[in-house]
Amino acid sequence: MLPDQRPLFDIPEDVVYINCAYLSPNLKAQREIGRWAIDRKVHPWTIEWRHFYEDVERARVLFARLINATADDIAVVAATSYGVATASQNLPLKSGQSIVALEGEHHSTLLEYRRRATEAGATLKLISKPKDGDWTRAVLAAIDEKTAWVGVPNCYWTDGGLVDLEKIGDRAREAGAVFMTDVTQSLGARPIDVRRLKPDYLMCSAYKWLLGPFGLGFLYVAPHRQDGRPLEQHNYSRKGTDSSANRRAYTDEFAPGARRYDMGERSHFIHLPMANVGMEQLLAWTPAEVESTIAPLTQRIAEHAAARQLAVPPAEYRVKHFIGLQFSGGEVPAGLGDRLNREKCFVSVRGSSLRMSPHVYNNLGEIDRFFDVFDRVVAGKH
Repeated sequence: MLPDQRPLFDIPEDVVYINCAYLSPNLKAQREIGRWAIDRKVHPWTIEWRHFYEDVERARVLFARLINATADDIAVVAATSYGVATASQNLPLKSGQSIVALEGEHHSTLLEYRRRATEAGATLKLISKPKDGDWTRAVLAAIDEKTAWVGVPNCYWTDGGLVDLEKIGDRAREAGAVFMTDVTQSLGARPIDVRRLKPDYLMCSAYKWLLGPFGLGFLYVAPHRQDGRPLEQHNYSRKGTDSSANRRAYTDEFAPGARRYDMGERSHFIHLPMANVGMEQLLAWTPAEVESTIAPLTQRIAEHAAARQLAVPPAEYRVKHFIGLQFSGGEVPAGLGDRLNREKCFVSVRGSSLRMSPHVYNNLGEIDRFFDVFDRVVAGKH
């Protein structure tokens, strides 16, 4: 477990922020580098051609280290939806085949899967939330000889229900299906190793557990998928254009690896330095240590929930870094999230869950404090 990390963040003492799955706070160090980056853009004559490449390549290296890949395997993209669209346009899908995904999953994936399935005459096979909480068993049972793609996250976004990517990836390959995963709600707070998972594609937005800015994401592309067609055509992804001598060349040859899939205007002079500081900190902590630090907090939440007859996913079927509380009526009481926020206790209502997502800036005392406020709010005293 990590020692108290709250001093690295600018979170007032009267704020109980248990909402990293919504938006992570940035580190104080990221604020400083962000201010420096804004000043650099205010003085654009200080930006040299090399600056269009250095922070991009640094980000590629850092993200690759987080997932045990190589920098050549990483594309810098605008969002998870960009990564999903890139993968989708490079994958075959025929009438009679199916895409396996989770019902109620985030729009960034399902909208693209639905579009492709409709156009191809394929079936989008959506897995309903299992009553016992075992998403993995349910997904494995849905994969068959007609499955073309399996696209599932590491955990269900509303309540932290666990999806075992290693088992599902193995089953997808046995069936001859493509395996892709959105790890936006897990990478940074849970170890992810692509050498073990062997996904064809892996996508991640930066603004949650990567502690990064909004409007930036990363796409891992397996080596055997790196010769596809990018969404955009621009010179930054072409071979040799990092040299001032060649930057006007209209070459058809792409830069090595997954760089061909980079978004246009990828050299974001403000976002990238901030994202790099966040990933450097995560690598210093390690995702495994982040997870072990958060785990006692979500366990305490589960204990408080049980004492109030609120349901949570079973311990063996949930991740350790966030958790969703279910009320007996099946829905979160109307206005509860807003009333808690007014008491400076910040969580999210997602689907039928009150989602609580602590991080290394939280402690057990804050969890207890949250439930003291929760009891008063539910009792109608605030």
